[in-house]
Amino acid sequence: MLERYGHGGDLWTAEEAWNRPKEQFLDYSSNMNPLGPPEVVKEILTASWRDIVKYPDPAVRELRRNLAQKYEIDPESILVGNGAAELIDLIIRVVKPSTTGLARPSFSEYEEAVHKTGGRIINIPLLPEHQFELQWQDVEAALPALDLFFLGHPNNPTGKLIPRNVLSKLLQSGRKLVLDEAFMDFVPQESEYSMLQLASTSQDLIVIRSMTKFYSIPGIRLGFMVAHPDLIQQLRQQQVQWSVNYLAQQMGGAVLEDDAFEQSTREWLRIERPWLIEQLSHIGLEVVPSDVNFLLFSFPVSSGISVKQAQQHMGHQGILIRDASLFAGLNERYCRVAIRLREDNERLLQALRSMMNDLTTSGGTGHE
Repeated sequence: MLERYGHGGDLWTAEEAWNRPKEQFLDYSSNMNPLGPPEVVKEILTASWRDIVKYPDPAVRELRRNLAQKYEIDPESILVGNGAAELIDLIIRVVKPSTTGLARPSFSEYEEAVHKTGGRIINIPLLPEHQFELQWQDVEAALPALDLFFLGHPNNPTGKLIPRNVLSKLLQSGRKLVLDEAFMDFVPQESEYSMLQLASTSQDLIVIRSMTKFYSIPGIRLGFMVAHPDLIQQLRQQQVQWSVNYLAQQMGGAVLEDDAFEQSTREWLRIERPWLIEQLSHIGLEVVPSDVNFLLFSFPVSSGISVKQAQQHMGHQGILIRDASLFAGLNERYCRVAIRLREDNERLLQALRSMMNDLTTSGGTGHE
């Protein structure tokens, strides 16, 4: 199973599973920007490698100032971490909610963080008949029992933003709300949907952002959160020392200034997302409309194809796809793929067509 450690993008496991060198896989199982990393990342690695003899700034002051300037918020409302994963865990450890509301399906690390602290989870369903959009009546039904909501905005793996009316009511619910905006950079009107500025002054709202998806630097591990300065101070006191290394701090500040890269990304996705949705639909897949750089789809019931069979078949072809049935709330027909460059997307489509023909013809056996 590709997701042995709970994630896509595990090229080491793929190498073991399909006996193919890591470099030969086309990875659709992780949702990185295919235009990245920006050229400035290479420049920093080349120019600053000797500087790793220095300790990093424990307060991450320069990067926090850069983030504050870009998003027009107080630097004291920002905490930088070793990727969003560290910040998810840190929030739950410090806030210690007794009962947390999670949308289903959603990113598994929310659940893992709650379980580590012995907290209880209440599921809020995201249903295919609503295109997996969060519905207020489902939130309202869970509300009386909750201390905190932990929600993706946009959500992973569905790629959907929280509807404005639902978000507005959540903000007025009297409960703490954590929004994971890891993929918000890919939303065309990011500033209209992001809650970063509100979080910087709110007592009940916390927003997490990842810098690894948009800038394609997951190996560096870099993310940040925004909340009221009083809460940020509490979180900082519980954060592991030196969690953000020197190169990560330097790269984070540099990529924020690369406006050309940002514009190129938005233009690529504006064209490629609707095109790939249309092409996947044409070959008979049931695609969920997405606001970001990945797509959730399901194989039709009539095909008899499960995502595990599809993952095995595609893996033998050197293409990695995400088994979305591992997300609570999705069945064995659901798959998630990144959106990549046109040449790669055409290869994906060709392989999917061939696989669906092979598995449907053979009665859904294929490579096991």
